[in-house]
Amino acid sequence: MIKSIPLSQATRLLNHGPTTIITASHAGKRNIMAAAWACALDFKPPKVTVVIDSKTYTRELMEAEGTFAINLPCVKQIEMVKKVGNSSGRDFPDTDKFAEYGIETFAAQEISAPLVKDCVAWLECRIIPEPHNQQTYDLFIAEVVAAHADERVFSDGRWHFEGHDDLRTIHHIAGGVFFATGQEC
Repeated sequence: MIKSIPLSQATRLLNHGPTTIITASHAGKRNIMAAAWACALDFKPPKVTVVIDSKTYTRELMEAEGTFAINLPCVKQIEMVKKVGNSSGRDFPDTDKFAEYGIETFAAQEISAPLVKDCVAWLECRIIPEPHNQQTYDLFIAEVVAAHADERVFSDGRWHFEGHDDLRTIHHIAGGVFFATGQEC
């Protein structure tokens, strides 16, 4: 059910402000974290921004590898999102959060970071180095080099969640509270 998306439509996957899961890997190590501050930036080539705190293990891997993935989780994954958002990969020196929480992944096409199974969209990203923004604001700018979506809820360049309530994207509104994407108006 996963379909590659034309890069001209890639930023539409983030255009509705969902909570995201960031994955990264480098030198055989990998990590996963929740991130609410991700945004579409440009269309051609597609670019995105994401804020990743300087203390995170995911950021360490992102900077070392120069790539990362943005995974868009859905309602049925809320417990996983909370777990990966409230723990550090450094807390699992002999394993990782994927193994610890039973998170299944599949290989990306263009980058080394794993993609999280059962999400509804995935953006494979290559970092555009901007040291000032990264160090001062924890802000990363990246070019989307591949994009994919679950065709049950994204096709023809738009989201359509009707009939798939468990696949609605989630949105963090502070204090560990989330809501699901509502109905189209």
